[in-house]
Amino acid sequence: MRRIHVMAAVIRDPAGRILIAKRPDHAHQGGLWEFPGGKLEPGEQRNVALARELREELGITVARARPLLDIHHDYPDKSIRLDVWQVDEFEGVAHGAEGQPIRWVAADDLDEYAFPEANAPIVTAARLPPRYLITPDLTDRNALFAGLQAASENGVRLVQLRQTHLDPDAYRKLADAAMEHFGSAFTWMLKGDHPPPQAGAGWHLSARQLRQFAAAGWRRTDNIAWLAASCHDEEELKLADRVGVDFVTLSPVLPTQSHPGSPSLGWERATSLLRSTNLPAYLLGGLSDSNLSQVFEAGAQGIAAIRALWLR
Repeated sequence: MRRIHVMAAVIRDPAGRILIAKRPDHAHQGGLWEFPGGKLEPGEQRNVALARELREELGITVARARPLLDIHHDYPDKSIRLDVWQVDEFEGVAHGAEGQPIRWVAADDLDEYAFPEANAPIVTAARLPPRYLITPDLTDRNALFAGLQAASENGVRLVQLRQTHLDPDAYRKLADAAMEHFGSAFTWMLKGDHPPPQAGAGWHLSARQLRQFAAAGWRRTDNIAWLAASCHDEEELKLADRVGVDFVTLSPVLPTQSHPGSPSLGWERATSLLRSTNLPAYLLGGLSDSNLSQVFEAGAQGIAAIRALWLR
């Protein structure tokens, strides 16, 4: 089977829209939309190949880009490595320099377009932010809401409402109140033994739940806005893919204050595990914003954290 290394770009304009292009009808996966890019030439550096392809296809010059996702996908006739980068700054006016239709699309509207199967994780990654806040256990609702307000003002957009001290009924009432208070400021990931009843809320599975549901042959249903899972090894990453999660957390990368004597993955092992999955992954455990560059280079979506993202 042929193996092809392809660069792909999630290009954002100042308004946060993402550029997609339509494949020629006669091409492989013709007529579908895609994220611009092209083949890596032998001996070519990845960032150089990305810049060259975007200059040739769109007439733009890349000013700032970083790795986003690394996908390996087998079609019947070829094996593709999609080396995906996020382009946050560029010079020039993007246009279909090779005659291809292009379109600027809001991130949340990407799922309205038909992409090749291998692009599905890119659509997910393009819609996710680089920071995933996990709330600390707090018995004072006012303190919890004040911390969430501070997180919102600091640019956090994805929140796991984790309050382990609450029974299911009290947790559901708190989730209702938080979602009503903050509206669309956050994408909410909720915990529990069943999918959340709140419209638009996501569900974050523990590793125990992931193993339990995978063993029962359960797979996500369309009524779950987002599905995530906590993973710690390659087996759990494979189970997460099997049940159809959108993204995962992978931990612990470094020693943490809460579990100072527990073994951690370390950067080398975490990077290796990321290469074993096509799912967007947040690295968790002893990390902060200062680690984001290293996290991106390792192939992760970003960081997940409690202390490092909880400012109050």
